[in-house]
Amino acid sequence: MNVVIEWIIAIFVLLGTFLSLVSAFGVLRLPDVYTRNHAASKSTTLGVLCTLLGTLIFFYTSDGVIQSRVLLGILFIFITSPVAGHLISRAAYETGVDLSNYSVRDDIARDKKK
Repeated sequence: MNVVIEWIIAIFVLLGTFLSLVSAFGVLRLPDVYTRNHAASKSTTLGVLCTLLGTLIFFYTSDGVIQSRVLLGILFIFITSPVAGHLISRAAYETGVDLSNYSVRDDIARDKKK
């Protein structure tokens, strides 16, 4: 395997690991369900996609075959994680979970009053 390809794989895997770690800290440290959900859905999705992309490149360069399981994993994570995050936030909002004092203003409630 070429040294440049190994560095590209290492960068993707390390970037994915870093983004997943940042997401874990976000889930632990952020104040309310909405910001925690944002950290969990957005950065974790990108972290897992980077890690799986590094895995896909590794198997392609070592075996010469594109692994369909890894491609399906990338597709599944890319489609389901943002949708699940949106639905969780929407369910929390509809059930009346309060926003934190540090969160942004509630534009949906303002628009409903008009």
